[in-house]
Amino acid sequence: MKILIEDIPDEGLTLDIEEKLGIENHTIVSPVATHLELLRTAQEIIINGRLKVDLELQCGRCLKTFIKTLDVPLAVIYHPIEDMRMERQCLKNDEMDMGFYTDDTLDLKEMLAEQILLNLRMKPLCNEGCKGMCPRCGCDLNTAACACEKKEIDPRLEVLKSLLEKRKE
Repeated sequence: MKILIEDIPDEGLTLDIEEKLGIENHTIVSPVATHLELLRTAQEIIINGRLKVDLELQCGRCLKTFIKTLDVPLAVIYHPIEDMRMERQCLKNDEMDMGFYTDDTLDLKEMLAEQILLNLRMKPLCNEGCKGMCPRCGCDLNTAACACEKKEIDPRLEVLKSLLEKRKE
């Protein structure tokens, strides 16, 4: 969904959007539901609102697929891309919530996809207490205990074991 900047009235624009969205390498299982308030001040567009979507993710510990509901607040400021080209090529820390629009058009689908990706964990977990998988046999430690010997030494630290044995002698 694209919005022309000139179509945003002085008093602002409120949008309730429910739209299917596709993001590469991610499975979205529900339409993205958003409530957005757009306010235009000269060339700057301030967007505040809320985003809610259900995603199918894979747990970073046990590799099971699970559904995660992402419900996050949105607060983004957009400037014309020409402002960035004229001023500088890098952003400061306080400008990380800033976006840019081109040709007097704001692409809300792009903004929503960006906000979804920014609010996902790098390694999603099915739950905070997930025990993961046994590194030796691959058993799901959430459902069963494996029979693997637990006293394995990391091969990179095996050399240190010989130093301890020499010290005991």
